[in-house]
Amino acid sequence: MFSVIKKSPWLLALIALLFIGQAFGHGMSEAEKLSIIEGGNLRYLWLGATHMLSGYDHLLFVFGIVFFLTSFKEIVKYITAFTIGHSATLIYATFNGIQINYFLIDAIIGLSVCYIAFANLDGFKRMLGIKAPSLLMMITGLGLIHGLGLSTRLQQLPLNQNELLLNIISFNIGIEAGQITALAIMLLFLSGWRKSHSFKPFSLVSNYLLVAAGIFLFLMQMHGYSHTAYPDEFGFSADNHVHDHIRMDEERAAELIKQNTHESID
Repeated sequence: MFSVIKKSPWLLALIALLFIGQAFGHGMSEAEKLSIIEGGNLRYLWLGATHMLSGYDHLLFVFGIVFFLTSFKEIVKYITAFTIGHSATLIYATFNGIQINYFLIDAIIGLSVCYIAFANLDGFKRMLGIKAPSLLMMITGLGLIHGLGLSTRLQQLPLNQNELLLNIISFNIGIEAGQITALAIMLLFLSGWRKSHSFKPFSLVSNYLLVAAGIFLFLMQMHGYSHTAYPDEFGFSADNHVHDHIRMDEERAAELIKQNTHESID
């Protein structure tokens, strides 16, 4: 197991991504919010693409979907199901102003990563002794949940009510562009590795790591949810506590933007 991980530095990088602040997973910094006010729909498209490429929970789920898919037809079928699912709820929930606590939604998304990895390990048959539910239906359903997460984050932005539908569509197109980019990289990597004798142990290690990552994400997001839902239980006021983690993430994001600006000037 450890030899496979040693040969796979990308796995270590993937695990490291889980410890990046929530602003880089889903959250939008104040600097990003201000930058899109005059940016128009192209800015929403760009944010959608970068949002997907930095959304490690969505990327882990997509990686789990395509892990054992080898035919183009199967890849298109399952990715399309996921795309239809998250696009439907992203557009509908945002257009109708439906918001759900994003920590709670992200916790469920963490469990979706566990689910897809558990299915890849044939856990329903091997561990539970039952037939696995239809993977196509489950991916579509889980896609609906992912879309709610995307919608909740999009609604944190200063949306233009006069161009709301165009804002949403632009963001969604960006999401799909980011997903296609990430998917292409994943498929290139997996197609090359499948020819290796180490792919079987690698697949076991990778999917067990996906389960662990999903559990970690679930616990991390539930911790955040408990902060927002029950702030008085943590020893200081709700006003100071509810947004404490978000404030720290935004300050860190602003500092990185500031550093990048100085480097580009230099």
